[in-house]
This record gives sequence, C-alpha cells and structure tokens, in this order.
Amino acid sequence: MLLGVDYYPEQWDVSMMDADLDTIKELGCNVIRIGEFCWHMMEKTEGNYDFSFFDTVIAKAKAKGLKVIMGTPTATIPAWLAKKHPDILSEFENGRKRTFGGRHVYCFNSPVMYEYSEKIIRAELEHFKNEDAIVAWQIDNELGHESSDVCYCGQCQNAFRDYLRKKFHDDIDALNETYGTTFWSQEYNDFDEIPTPMATITTHNPALRLDWERFRKKSITDFAAFQAKLIKEIQPNAVVMHDFSGGGLEKHCDFSEIAKHLDQVAYNNYPVWGGQKEPIPPHEIAFGLDYIRGLKQENFWITEAIMGAQGHDVTGFLPRPNQAKMWSCQGMARGCSSLMYFRYRGNTKGAEQFCYGILDSDNIKRRKFYEVQSFFADISQYEKQLATPVVSKVAMAYDYDSLAAFRIQRQSILLDCVKEMQKLYKPFYDQNIMVDIIPQDASFDNYKILILPLMIIGKPELQARVKAFAQNGGIVILTYRSAVKNADNNLTLGKVLPVGYDDLTGIEVIETESLQDLNAFPLAGQGKMEGKSGYGGIFRDMIVAKDADVLYRYADTFYQEFAAVTRKQYGKGTAYYLGCSVDETTLGELIASVLQEAALQGIVSPDGVEVVHRGTDTDKICITMNHNAYTVETNGLKLAPFGYHIAPAKG
Repeated sequence: MLLGVDYYPEQWDVSMMDADLDTIKELGCNVIRIGEFCWHMMEKTEGNYDFSFFDTVIAKAKAKGLKVIMGTPTATIPAWLAKKHPDILSEFENGRKRTFGGRHVYCFNSPVMYEYSEKIIRAELEHFKNEDAIVAWQIDNELGHESSDVCYCGQCQNAFRDYLRKKFHDDIDALNETYGTTFWSQEYNDFDEIPTPMATITTHNPALRLDWERFRKKSITDFAAFQAKLIKEIQPNAVVMHDFSGGGLEKHCDFSEIAKHLDQVAYNNYPVWGGQKEPIPPHEIAFGLDYIRGLKQENFWITEAIMGAQGHDVTGFLPRPNQAKMWSCQGMARGCSSLMYFRYRGNTKGAEQFCYGILDSDNIKRRKFYEVQSFFADISQYEKQLATPVVSKVAMAYDYDSLAAFRIQRQSILLDCVKEMQKLYKPFYDQNIMVDIIPQDASFDNYKILILPLMIIGKPELQARVKAFAQNGGIVILTYRSAVKNADNNLTLGKVLPVGYDDLTGIEVIETESLQDLNAFPLAGQGKMEGKSGYGGIFRDMIVAKDADVLYRYADTFYQEFAAVTRKQYGKGTAYYLGCSVDETTLGELIASVLQEAALQGIVSPDGVEVVHRGTDTDKICITMNHNAYTVETNGLKLAPFGYHIAPAKG
C-alpha cells in the first residue's frame, strides 16, 4: 500500500527539501509523486537535458525511506517549444490558438508534439531506468481534462479526413451513402471537402459528428498508447499509470480505452471544487469511484485526494473537520489500494495558490496535517483486506458512442446522461450494494444484474451478449431511448424500437416525446405493482406490450393505453424496460423488486451512512462511514459527524 503526497519541490527553495521530506515521513508517507509539470526544468533549451534536480530529490527521498512516482512532463510544454513551433498549440472552435500559459495547450495530432515528447520521455527514462526508488511512471496528467479533449486546428482537420479515408477505404461514395449527405445537398466529391463540425447554421450531420467524436477519442488514446509503449520499450518492467480526472463519462475521450494501455489506473478525487456551494452527494462520489474501478475492473489508486479547499480563481468549499478524511476512507473502501493527497503544501505563486494543501503557505502543522497522519495510521492496518478485489453482482454498462450521440442530439433539454445513470445507481448505493460501472465491451459473466442506461446506439454484437446474459439467468434493465440508432448515428428504416431488443423486451415503442419537467406525468402500477403510483418525466416511450408484463402505465389523459415500465421473462432470466425517467421513490421500489428477484440482499443503514465489506470470506472487514454533518447511531456504533469505523465483519 502506497500512502503519500503530491510534492512539488521545484516550487520551493531547495533549502526546504530536507525539512519537507522529514515532515512527509512524519505524516506516515512511504511515497511522493513528482515531476509531472517540469518539462522546462528537465530541458531548459532544446536538446539539453538536465535531470540533476530530480536526482537530488530522489536521493534524499530514498535516504528517508520514501518511494517515488515519476511523471512524464508532457502536460506542460515549455515556452521555447511553443515559440519555435506555434502549430503545436491547439485551437478553439473559433480558430483562435490557445495561448501558451495554461496547461494541456498542445494538439494531440501535432507531429511536433510527438517528436519532442518522444525525445524528453526517452531521455528521462534512459536516465532513470535503473532507479529502484521509482515504483511507477505516470504518463502526462489528466488527459482530456479542462476542454483539452477538443481541438479544431488544421492538423486535426487533416487527421480527421485521413481517419475518414481509412474508415471508408478511400470511397467517398460510401461515406455519402452512410451519412445520407443528399440531405441539404451535402454530398462530397472528395475527402478534402469534409469540414470539421465547427459552428454552422442549425447543425452538422449527426453521422459526421459521431465520427468526429470517435476521432477525438482515438487522438487521445493514441497519445497515451504512444507514451506507454515508449516507456515499456526502455524499461519493460515499469509500472505505467495515469491519473484520470473526474467527469470521464462527459468527455470527448474514453478513459476505458486509455486504460487498456496502462498497468495501473489512478484517479484524482475531488468531491468539491471551487465555486460549488457544497460537495456532491455521497452516492455521486461513490459512482465516480466505482466508474474508475470499472475501467479495468481492478483496484485503482487515488493520486490526488482532497484535504484543503480547492479552486483556481474561485476559492472552494473547505471540507469540514474529518470530512476529507472520511472521503479518503470511502475511496479505500470502494477499491483504492494506494492513496496520495494533493498537495503537500499549498503554493504561494502560480495558478493554484488557492488549491490548499495539507499545509498552508504559513507552513504550520494544523488540523489537516493531523487528519492525514491519523488516516494513514488507521488505513495502513488493513492493507491485506483492501488489496483484495471488490466483488459485485451488479454492473452498469456505458457506451462512449451512445454518450456522444446524446452530446450531438440531446433530444430533451432536461436530459443529463450521467445524472440519469447516477439516479439508477442510487437505489443500489442506498442498500449498500456494490455496482461495477463498466464499458460495454467488458465481460458480463460474473454479474446477476446488468443495467444498460440510455444506450441509444444499437450494436448487434453487444445485443447478442446481452441476450445471452438474460438467457442464462441474468436480469437486464434497459431504459428509454435504447437501440434507437445504428452504429452510424442514423435511424433504421423498417424496424420497430428498440431495434434488436424487441424480442428480449417483448415490447414495441410506437411513439415518443421529450418533456420539460422531471415529473411531467403520473404513473399507475398494475400487476405486481398494483396500487402503487408515481411520476415520470424527461422523456417517454409509448410502449405497446406484445408479450411482456406491464408494471406501470401512463396515467395522464391521452396515453393511458401505453405501458411505461415492463418486465419479460427471457430464457432463464428477465428483461425490464423503463420507458421514462421515473421518480426516485418509484425507482427505489422497482429496484427493490429486482434485487429480490436476483436474491441479492443489501445492508440496512441510516440515510447518509455507507457500509462496505472488504476482504475474503475468512478475513473480512466492515467499513462504516457517516456522510452526515451530525452524529449517527447504527448497529451499536456511534459515529461522529463525518466519522468512520473499521472493524472485523461479523458473520
């Protein structure tokens, strides 16, 4: 178990280093994370590499028993490189170059960026390849974060056209047919006529825009793969990792594709950031952790855990006493096996002056220091149990193409795909049942329940796997707007909705509408839900149940003939279809019924109290966490505000 801090010794006078490292050891650390933003320090002028400063840092760290996570410095290119090769800078949609001075200002399709990145990484790896204190290499930093996942420069335009040439085998007629470019006279005679989908009147072709999204995904994945391959070429046994930001499901890159090139996934966990009135709800924090764990379906690291208030220009909410400590415990409970805090000391200069650390700029040990110290002392006792895999019988699968399709055509002004996923996740979280949030190409073999929210792009291979899952006894939950479009982001002529799932669900969707309210219409239960009522909104499918049981019907004036929620036996399993976004109470009742059917039992706990079991059958711990700002009593425990308790699990 690695426990440590993100340390930026280059930002401080070198005379402070020994005392800093002593204090870091006093915290209970065994690792420091360094070097990720230091390209200029390593190469002040082109081709003149100097790693002597980091030789000193590593030597001093080793002398104190500290390991090192070393970064490749590509997230922040040096000024001399931007001056010599201005084309390396990415562009906004309006054609304006991003100005040197921030971070991640490079274009992912710049040959110059690849050329100079290879030179600095190769020099760095060759220099440090025999350094046994380095336990992992971090590539870049938070790929795709802060809108760095989009660029509209000429290099990207040319690369996009090459991407389409390859996809359509240099056949422009095939592209025209696939995209349906006869609409609005958009036929192309040559690939060089194809635009990047920047602002226009009304909107661009949806098929073109989906290919643009796929191209953006590939651009970033290729850059990550290039770095990982280069590191492995020089140091085959190196542990290659990357620190992913939050919000991965909303980006123009696919974290799960990047993760395929990594040995270790890491996460920067910020439950609150500058400008937020309060932290995000506990189930949303848990959702983010479970999503990161699902990238490789393995335990992960947290490389940036919050302790102080955070914010660049707008100062953030200060985590209440023990709250950030409890969030760290939550991360460990949900699959984190090593954790570092951001940052050791808050900086006095630069853009992150208000990203407060364990120590503030006054350099005095106060509450935050002692919280970290006590957390490291607590959690290190359970390394064995926390190293075991998280076991879940419930999976929620997501699809990059479908999420992109909703970015392209949102359809309902209220639709937020991630919020809808979190809404479906919450009933399981409330019952302390773990959920793996996984990419659609991951294995479904070990699950009993599979949730497929808002998978608007129908994919025959996925559909075959889903049907086999149900046929063999699994429970599938589909939602509205499932399998509406084909792989090219087009509708399908002559097929009923959900296309390819009509046999699995036993329904036909004959009409649909989007709504401007969350609770736009009433629902009336029938069958096993007889006597229950609720509300739905955002979107709704008008469902005709062919050979499915109706659980809820629409209860408003014009649409009472249509089903809202259905259930069908399929082989040894079951398929549920949610034709609208149902209210939280109704959804909770539905999921309770699904859990009963799956013979899965949760753990009862008060609101705001999270309970997780970790370990093996013979060596298991129970972690109980209080997310409330008040004392809670549960199962004989009295938990202070934001307190946690770890003990051997009973039974």
